[in-house]
Amino acid sequence: MLLRLIADALFMRGHGLLRAGSPLRALPQLALAARLAGSNPYYFATAAAAASQAGDRERAAVLCERALALDAQFTPAHELMASLYLHGEKYSALLERIHRHLRPRTYVEIGVETGASLRLALPETRALGVDPEPKIAFDLPAGAQVFAQTSDAFFARPDLGTLLGGLPLELALIDGMHHFEFALRDFMHLERLCSPGATILIHDCFPHDRTTALRERVMHFWSGDIWRLVVLLKKYRRDPRDPHPRRAAHRPDDGAPPRPGLALHRRQPGAPVRRVPGAGLRVPGTGPCRQAESFPERLGADPPPAGFSAAALRRP
Repeated sequence: MLLRLIADALFMRGHGLLRAGSPLRALPQLALAARLAGSNPYYFATAAAAASQAGDRERAAVLCERALALDAQFTPAHELMASLYLHGEKYSALLERIHRHLRPRTYVEIGVETGASLRLALPETRALGVDPEPKIAFDLPAGAQVFAQTSDAFFARPDLGTLLGGLPLELALIDGMHHFEFALRDFMHLERLCSPGATILIHDCFPHDRTTALRERVMHFWSGDIWRLVVLLKKYRRDPRDPHPRRAAHRPDDGAPPRPGLALHRRQPGAPVRRVPGAGLRVPGTGPCRQAESFPERLGADPPPAGFSAAALRRP
């Protein structure tokens, strides 16, 4: 009981310092309060926030993990953890810059939801959004169309060429169902439509812990196992003829020349900038970044879905 009273007093004092803009002074008191309380995820998450604001991202990540060990669905800790490993500008700002940099003539977005990202397409871009249950809440550009159907049904349409205006696909975003096999099929369908040098973006491919990486959604903050797509493309789709080893390539069964595939990038821990391959964009940011290859081991991941064969990703 006495320890609890001391923990609460330390927390109140540390929280006041944090709100006053003194994270360095707040951190020792908040960390001690969390350790004394022992079972309060909010205390650990608040200490993590102080560590983050003080510039100690590694300690902030450890404190977030302590909070999530006590409550795997504690949203503030998940949000802070995501900001630690995916810090920098929001993905919507980056997506907008990619649109303005590439100025694609055609764009396909899998997973539209409210239209928050589809609205970023330029007015002159022929933009096609696909979502089985769209809930459009934003004004969309003049060249945008939304198709209320699954991506499998959309790609089975006989009029895709007409919808794209007879043009190849130049930019796409996969942000649909958070299951690996769905994202893989979307990637394969999109790549067949792509022009040489096209860009395919994949969202939700960086889970920060096991809970957010599960195939079953147990909380609002959820990435699913989309990360498998990046890992497997990097492993099975390297083209030995490609002078840029970070790029993946695709050679269709009909013997046609290889088409550029997804530009994949891995940022080393502490790197001062993150580049978007093929886009020429620089995104400021430093701090921890975990490697894609370590995801299965780090997350204690479940096996791939039944029926999946990695051989399907190999080029003939």
